[in-house]
Amino acid sequence: MFVNSTKILLKRMNAQPKLNSLDHLIFDNRFVSELPGDKETRNYPRQVFGACYSRVSPTKVTRPTTVAYSKEVASLLDLSEQVCESNAFAQVFAGNRLTQGMKPYASCYGGHQFGVWAGQLGDGRAINLGDVINQQGERWALQLKGAGLTPYSRTSDGLAVLRSSVREFLCSEAMFHLGVPTTRALSLVTTGEQVIRDMFYNGNPKAEPGAVVCRVAPSFIRFGSFQIHAARGELDLLKNLVNYTICIHFPHLGNPSTDTYLAWFEEICRTTAEMIVHWQRVGFVHGVMNTDNMSIHGLTIDYGPYGWLENYDPDWTPNTTDRAERRYRYSNQPACAFWNLGQLANAVYPLIGEVEPLQQALDIFTQVFGEQWQLMMGNKLGLSRFEPGQDDALFADLLALLQSVETDMTIFFRQLADVDLGKGNLENVDVESLITPLIDAYYVPGQLTPDYISRLVDWLKHYSQRLIQENIPHDIRRGQMNCVNPKYVLRNYMAQLAIDKAEQGDFSLIAELLELLRHPYHEQPGKGQFAAKRPDWARQRAGCSMLSCSS
Repeated sequence: MFVNSTKILLKRMNAQPKLNSLDHLIFDNRFVSELPGDKETRNYPRQVFGACYSRVSPTKVTRPTTVAYSKEVASLLDLSEQVCESNAFAQVFAGNRLTQGMKPYASCYGGHQFGVWAGQLGDGRAINLGDVINQQGERWALQLKGAGLTPYSRTSDGLAVLRSSVREFLCSEAMFHLGVPTTRALSLVTTGEQVIRDMFYNGNPKAEPGAVVCRVAPSFIRFGSFQIHAARGELDLLKNLVNYTICIHFPHLGNPSTDTYLAWFEEICRTTAEMIVHWQRVGFVHGVMNTDNMSIHGLTIDYGPYGWLENYDPDWTPNTTDRAERRYRYSNQPACAFWNLGQLANAVYPLIGEVEPLQQALDIFTQVFGEQWQLMMGNKLGLSRFEPGQDDALFADLLALLQSVETDMTIFFRQLADVDLGKGNLENVDVESLITPLIDAYYVPGQLTPDYISRLVDWLKHYSQRLIQENIPHDIRRGQMNCVNPKYVLRNYMAQLAIDKAEQGDFSLIAELLELLRHPYHEQPGKGQFAAKRPDWARQRAGCSMLSCSS
């Protein structure tokens, strides 16, 4: 269910020779060489027809400074520590200089936003530098977010501010180390310039420090990349893009054909389901699951107004834009993913011409999600197998308990591993000592009424009987649970504290959090404050409770 590949990466980091210059990166620019591009060379916001991309260059900035970089992602690109700490690195990944082989462009795509077709969207504040082929033969696309105006910027400037860039950089790497499929972040670079933003779109714009994040992924192709061409009737272009995508990114499926198109769509349904299960496992809420924010690789992409559940509230969304309808709330993420896949199915239908096989592929999402969710919940409870006759009720009763009072999801599951269960009859057990490991998970002690305590103890008895059936020693169960229930997640208030310091020129907390989140499942001495509940001051503070899409 969950594999932390950090150890594998560290071995590889030590084994591979490193590049001593960014000009030694090997670029393979097949996206721009094999697919049609925008014939208009001027860079101004407009509708772009008959093209998959527009050639643009990043906007130069005055004073680029590297705030942080991920050594694991640098290793994927074969970059040495010396290169990453050089001035040349800051210049390149702020957009001031292009290395040999870079052919920057912005992608054209569309999408449904909050369930409504929005037409052309595109890379409005992202510029792709090209695809790097590393020494392992892997393809990694480099993309600068916040690098300036593109034809898809609409009424904005294509820039990004420090606060959103800190959140994206830290979250990309935190999610990877949690074992959640995700795009990555190589670097966070400040620009030395101010960017005007109205954080909550309420008529209060202000100047904020600018920044650029270099994002890394196999590709940044998304559901909306296909939707835009289908919606415009550009069916030859749609077919070209699908064929390119299969040949470059899904070669194991074989040469493009109707059967291959279906196999490709089935794989997207499968990997998307697996991704959503991981989101639910760690309590992550994306906040803006529009179809243009869904990767065809089953990766978490576009970190905007995201958040982690703190008190377990299935209806919670971090996005102020979604405050009324809560479309992208935690509990609705599986349904939204399924709906988004349906829109992708509509887009590729002209290449297949039959509804039934596409519907069967969509059924794969439902099947995989259901099976993987059961397995995931079992893993969170230290169970080795799912027993339908017992575990459906065990899971449902637990989630009802978590919701009935303000219970910190992350702390509860982590501390549940310390409750000594599965040994025998709990009828005469001391209730206070039994639930003591869980007390830190509750936000409002006054909510722990006798009725709630009685329900909790009844559930623990049920759980204990289930563990007796498993016959797993307590220490082994605790170890297994601690591998899937993180101790540390990037709580919004933690990111906001790092942003507050960074906006004053102090980047130390960014570095501390980056290191902390590299080991989210480990006990880390001296870091207990980062495993505690959200403080009361953060309950309603901007940036800690809800966020907007402003960047």
